[in-house]
Amino acid sequence: MSDLRVIIAGGGLGGLALAQGLHQAGISVAVYEKDPSPGFRNQGYRIRINSDGITALRAVLTPQAYEVFAATAATPGPRMDTFDHQLNLLHAQALPPVPGLPGGGHLAVNRMTLRQILLSGLDKAVHYGARLTHYDNNASGSVTAHFADGTSVSGDVLIGADGVNSAVRKQYLPKAQVVDAGLRLLYGKVPFASDEARVSVPPELLGLWTTVVGPERRFVGLAPVQYREPMHEVTARLAPGVELGDDSDYLACVFGARREQFPCSDAELFAMTGAELQALTLSLVEGWHPGLVETVSRQDPASIFPVSVRTSVPVAAWETTAVTLLGDAIHVMSPAIGVGANTALRDARVLTGRLVQAVGGRPLAEALHAYEEEMLGYGFDAVRDSAARGHRLVSQDPLPSPQA
Repeated sequence: MSDLRVIIAGGGLGGLALAQGLHQAGISVAVYEKDPSPGFRNQGYRIRINSDGITALRAVLTPQAYEVFAATAATPGPRMDTFDHQLNLLHAQALPPVPGLPGGGHLAVNRMTLRQILLSGLDKAVHYGARLTHYDNNASGSVTAHFADGTSVSGDVLIGADGVNSAVRKQYLPKAQVVDAGLRLLYGKVPFASDEARVSVPPELLGLWTTVVGPERRFVGLAPVQYREPMHEVTARLAPGVELGDDSDYLACVFGARREQFPCSDAELFAMTGAELQALTLSLVEGWHPGLVETVSRQDPASIFPVSVRTSVPVAAWETTAVTLLGDAIHVMSPAIGVGANTALRDARVLTGRLVQAVGGRPLAEALHAYEEEMLGYGFDAVRDSAARGHRLVSQDPLPSPQA
């Protein structure tokens, strides 16, 4: 199928990584994203990129874009320690290095920076303000995607990469469940460019990811993003065609707790200003180690926003059609083991390879089935592992029984 046409619903990290891989392979691809622009809403800050994510990005990006990714990634080392609220070490963990990968396979990247890298070279392929409402399977075997503005587009494959509230999943797998995991998170950033800011943070909290667990399983997660070179110097040296916004060093600071521990309803929580969310956080870590409280107090209030943690319930394999799913659209998970983005990037790499096989003569249905079989294995393994650690460490709700 040399003239394969691929439609991707959703321009998040997974959808853009797939678009990059297909574009590099010469396959016709178009991405339809509901947001009106790439920077329309805050989608988070620091992301851990592990060996799966690094390998995927190396496979789907141009060599120049991959070098920009590696050069803009922070290398905080392999430590993922857990402390109590007085900073007594509960569990020390150092992840093994992966030879041949930058940072030994343990990187920290800024989400927006990675998104900008993934958008490079896709200007004509990404369409904004296009919210998919439904799709039709055509008698010819093609698929037509319909959007809220009344427009539509047809292709040979529709990939639902449209996130946790996926319209594609809701139509394709209406019995697939996404459930509330019982946790609420308050994401924020501590500016980290000055020497004063850096010395104020206890050094033991500056590993790849640090978890501090307090009374009633309230917790704070901390992770630094420290750049080795200014963005404009990276792109000028490696890939002048890649445009990156400026950013400065920061410490990602996430407070989390069971929903019932917040002294307000969800509606009230999600209506709070950043300053109000910071004050709420400080009230819930009162009496914790002074260095940790000081760190929380240094968050930029404008950076703080709330998130409800949700998780997919594993589903059994389905009959393969010209529609399939990728990333959070099928296997959203809690951040307890930090592999959600990596799993979506892995999806993009695997699906790119299968669609390249289809162009080379493998039947399309067979290629898509092979992707789904592999993706459902590692994807739902990650969902289960995330739920188990989240339950054990911070009282995340147990994962419901798998759906038939």
